[in-house]
Amino acid sequence: MAVLTSTPPRRKTRRADDGVMTVGRSPAGNLIANISGVIFAIVMFFPVYWVLITSFKPQTEWSSFTPTFFPDSPTLDNFKSAFNAPLFKQSLVNGVLVTAMAVVAALIIGFLGALAVARFRFYGRRAIIMVVLAVQLIPFISLLIPIFLMLQNWHAVGNTLVGVTLVYTVLILPYTVWMLRGFIAGIPRELDEAAMIDGCTRGQVFWRIVLPLTGPGLVATSVYGFIQAWNEFMIINTLNDPEHQNLMAWLMQNQTSRGTYWGPLMAGAIITSIPVVIFFLAVQRNIASGLTAGAVKG
Repeated sequence: MAVLTSTPPRRKTRRADDGVMTVGRSPAGNLIANISGVIFAIVMFFPVYWVLITSFKPQTEWSSFTPTFFPDSPTLDNFKSAFNAPLFKQSLVNGVLVTAMAVVAALIIGFLGALAVARFRFYGRRAIIMVVLAVQLIPFISLLIPIFLMLQNWHAVGNTLVGVTLVYTVLILPYTVWMLRGFIAGIPRELDEAAMIDGCTRGQVFWRIVLPLTGPGLVATSVYGFIQAWNEFMIINTLNDPEHQNLMAWLMQNQTSRGTYWGPLMAGAIITSIPVVIFFLAVQRNIASGLTAGAVKG
């Protein structure tokens, strides 16, 4: 007597125009997913849109209790007011200097640390890796008072950018080491050995092999460090006086008990975001390749 066996029906597959196979999703499911994505995008983009239109509204509109979703009389007075405000230009220069110095210092120190962890075998190597990862779990704000007291003993608070630059470097250094370790670990050791067999010293291997191949990783890591250092305001607002702060602290100081001038404040926020956008556009070609190169098991 033959035994009848039933096999589960196979899912229907459909090949899209771009060559991507979609499995088991009906047209209704695609419609729901697309609508959900559009709604999510609108919710995420709306605050940016509101900041943008508020920066172009005259005072009669942004101070009105009746909101308008498009400025009736667009104006650039808010941008002029923000740019000519006290300490705005100085805060812009301070932010650029502190961010650039912190990112460069973190990349140099972090790259050397990641190279040592990824390429050399020594006692305590795994412990160092775990410590670097665990440091990122500690809220940095909880260390603000000890950092302030330490920098105060070094006379590096108040009217100098050195102290806050050191703090920002330490802030982004753990992530830098952790990310660059993955990039360096993805470079085959056989390249190092082949170069040394051909007569290269270890220093030449570093400059000619490891550093060029880690270039996209350095770019991708610098983006994170730039954004984190540029957008930080609590540390620099605590350590430095108003003349040695960045634009984020400047924006916060424009909210007073006497009221907030939302038009110039939103215009200042738009101007503040411009350096980040410029930096991102300058390195966007290397970001995708850098993140993909670091997606390896090290």
